[in-house]
Amino acid sequence: MKGFQFLVVVIFLALVSSFASAYDPSPLQDFCVATDSTELGVYATFVNGKFCKDPKDVTSNDFFFPRIDIPRLIDNQFKVNATIVDVDQLPGLNTLGISLTYVKFAPRGLAPPHYHPRSSQIVVVLEGIVFMGFVVSNQNNNILFHKTLYPGDVFVAPLGQIHLEYNIGDSTAVILVAYNSQNPGIVTISNAIFQSNPLIDSYILAKAFQLNIDVVEYLQQAA
Repeated sequence: MKGFQFLVVVIFLALVSSFASAYDPSPLQDFCVATDSTELGVYATFVNGKFCKDPKDVTSNDFFFPRIDIPRLIDNQFKVNATIVDVDQLPGLNTLGISLTYVKFAPRGLAPPHYHPRSSQIVVVLEGIVFMGFVVSNQNNNILFHKTLYPGDVFVAPLGQIHLEYNIGDSTAVILVAYNSQNPGIVTISNAIFQSNPLIDSYILAKAFQLNIDVVEYLQQAA
């Protein structure tokens, strides 16, 4: 029995090691605060797409972002606004593999179908009632996994999967989103398809989406 338990532990550790190797390696220093300065002198370590600030110049402000919850306008096309706190807004996140977004929705506000090319995400609802779902790949039959979320509920969207959030309530909704990347990126599907630069040929899109070509051209001209 002990031999079997030892074998299970070895296999588990091997799996963990294999999984970990697929992601960013652990930092080799306490921190690597990002800087855009070109006057770095002899201290010019380039990590994860960012130069590191000389540790002697680092201050507490490099690890601080004020009031993520400050109200922002939600009177726009999708009736939603997001405050993103990634490495570009909070330099101390560099090499840490985490970031955060605070999202506020007006009633019927929508975060349209999108995906994050470098990150999974975990969502917690702070206010309101939010429908959230993600669609898995063709090999898994494009299944939609979804839930209606209430304050305190949590839902996860795996890396690279197309997902959306929609405020189905009659009042403002707020969610907090955490990512396992310092720079998760975002690709909004409608913009990527119909607002690419240069535009994808309208005939190709009409054929791909089984739409009238006039509809495609209208979508391509929309702001």
